[in-house]
Amino acid sequence: MVGMNEQLDETAIIARDLIRFDTTNYGEGRSKGETEAAEYVGAKLEALGLAPTYIDAEPGRTSVLARVPGRTGSERGALVVHGHLDVVPAVAEDWSVDPFGGEIRDGMLWGRGAVDMKNMDAMILTALGDVLEHGGPERDLIVAFFSDEEAGGVRGSHHVVEHHPELFAGATEAISEVGGYSITVGGERAYLLQTGEKSLRWLTLTAHGAASHGSQVVRDNAVTRLAEAIVAIGREEWPVRLTGTTSALLGEIARILGVDPERTGPDELAFATGTANRFIASSLRTTSNPTRLEAGYKHNVIPGTAQAFVDVRTLPGEEDQVMARLRELVGDGIDIAVSHGDTGLEVPFEGPLVEAMVAAIGAHDPGAPVLPYLLGAGTDNKALSLLGIAGYGFAPLRLPADFDFPSLFHGVDERVPLDALVFGRRVLRDLLARY
Repeated sequence: MVGMNEQLDETAIIARDLIRFDTTNYGEGRSKGETEAAEYVGAKLEALGLAPTYIDAEPGRTSVLARVPGRTGSERGALVVHGHLDVVPAVAEDWSVDPFGGEIRDGMLWGRGAVDMKNMDAMILTALGDVLEHGGPERDLIVAFFSDEEAGGVRGSHHVVEHHPELFAGATEAISEVGGYSITVGGERAYLLQTGEKSLRWLTLTAHGAASHGSQVVRDNAVTRLAEAIVAIGREEWPVRLTGTTSALLGEIARILGVDPERTGPDELAFATGTANRFIASSLRTTSNPTRLEAGYKHNVIPGTAQAFVDVRTLPGEEDQVMARLRELVGDGIDIAVSHGDTGLEVPFEGPLVEAMVAAIGAHDPGAPVLPYLLGAGTDNKALSLLGIAGYGFAPLRLPADFDFPSLFHGVDERVPLDALVFGRRVLRDLLARY
């Protein structure tokens, strides 16, 4: 166990401090708030000589941003480097450590946000400090730390984009979370660079029936009707559909494995990525997962309505046909409402920024291939896309081959290796200094 700050890289210290701010986001506007964490980040930005801007979507829901002038001025498009400060809830009884203790043990930093995504927040700050110490970035940077990402960014990135688009003047590209981390394929280390995101539909299903005494014969039962609909949705086998990104990814996996991608199925190739299969398998098809049920108020009362909540992630461009299929599955007597929706994204795995990210990885892990992939979830890049900003996932981490990184997103005992934080700081430093 590391017991003294001087034994820790500054990245781990900042990430640990951020974990200790309980910024739990329960969704639907309920949150413990991000203001204290935003003020901590703002103080770090001020210490680097920057002038942070604080934006409150609501009291306690604070985002903080700063612009960093580049050596070439505004000749090149500005790069947005962003993270989020909120985290999903953690049930302390399920954890082996305090989720908000920022504990360090076994060469890792533990706590809610260690992976999603206070690690990247810390890497941004320390890499930026390194760059400013040695002449500054090549182009203008806009660093942003948003609130409310875990609830779709309504009180975070979407609010900032809608009400303060001028803060992103000149920005053409962005980098953020859930990309740049290493996986092991066929015994070889490779890195996944996120070049796309599925679209998002959070649905509320409301079933209607006859409110009655629990002892009666009731064939128009809202709970029964809802249960049948939820089973149908949860068991729907959505077909595989490859996009440009997933076709390229599977081709590269096949090359590494030395197999014919025409004869080896997409799911088999995804399975060959080990723990990364959690992310890659979901990028090959739509997913529709029931997540909550609500009905009734007493054991002997049949309620007149029952509700279910479903998390739907569709491949870019499939939104309308997926919604039509879901309506077929649930049948009559059930209303479907979209409580929150957001766009799907897919950007090219080519161009100067991609080349710079690949080169930055290669400088610190020579020979390791970098592969494009489509994220089955979403990031604040969705909001930035409304301003025409092309977003990538690049939070670089070199991870042990047996480390089940994907399972830690929203998982129990979230943790990140300390040496991976140092690696990420160095890779980001090189990228921000030279791109």
